[in-house]
Amino acid sequence: MVSRKLRFAIFGNLYQPKKSVSIQKLLSSLAARKADVLMEREFYTFLTSGQQLPIAGVHVFDSDQFEADFVLSMGGDGTFLRAASRVGNKQIPILGINTGRLGFLADVNAQEIEHTIDALYEGDYAVDTRSVIRVETEPRSLQGYDCALNDVAILKRDNASMISIHVTVNGDYVTTYQADGLIVSTPTGSTAYSLSNGGPIIVPGTHVFSLTAVAPHSLNVRPIVLSEDSEIQLTVQSRTHNFLVALDGRSEKLADSTKLTMRKAPYRVKVIKRAGTKYFHTLREKMMWGADQRG
Repeated sequence: MVSRKLRFAIFGNLYQPKKSVSIQKLLSSLAARKADVLMEREFYTFLTSGQQLPIAGVHVFDSDQFEADFVLSMGGDGTFLRAASRVGNKQIPILGINTGRLGFLADVNAQEIEHTIDALYEGDYAVDTRSVIRVETEPRSLQGYDCALNDVAILKRDNASMISIHVTVNGDYVTTYQADGLIVSTPTGSTAYSLSNGGPIIVPGTHVFSLTAVAPHSLNVRPIVLSEDSEIQLTVQSRTHNFLVALDGRSEKLADSTKLTMRKAPYRVKVIKRAGTKYFHTLREKMMWGADQRG
């Protein structure tokens, strides 16, 4: 049971105008606990100017300029990933409150908000630690955040031509993918973009990364699973002499003279899970395993 005053930093989805009831419920629950509440400026502006919600007693912050006991992400898994990028190596545990469809990261629904806040104060929750991929690029560094909780995708920019992606792991040449792209995924991201391209489902906590090609131009290409302690180096050839690198969906254009090196980041992201939450239960529900699809 926590008796001291707690501080919460809130991130939110900027494209769900009908979800204002959920944020009001959350703020009321935190106010009842006399918690310190911080909110990212974009979300605060969206609620107060865009939705005309009266929000008082909230401290507004920009970017990663905050400290808190807990981070609350209101939206879906995309909002959670954005919050995680702002948390970075602060080691603040993140709770995902889902205001859309069922998510793997944001798995607390809006009806459970008050109960979940109570659980945080009572210490009735679990914390998963999730691996993060760090990307180094030469000769030019990435302009944005250089880590990904879900995945790093190397993708072609034009609609017509594939790209060639040369892959080396720990100094050993693996292969050259002729494909529309390549996804380097963590276990957390294995049920996202990688899965939609035929990648393996990897249970969190298994400490591996996977390589999955996007629309490979060869039928014998298969996903590869590597130790998370591996160093993965990539170089790309493209007819347009550039390509995209996307970290958790945030993309940048790079010249095909760029060398990319990916390693496990020196920190992990802490994800709050409700007590009793089972990964395979969420997986079955999300994947609709066991559902009878017959009309």
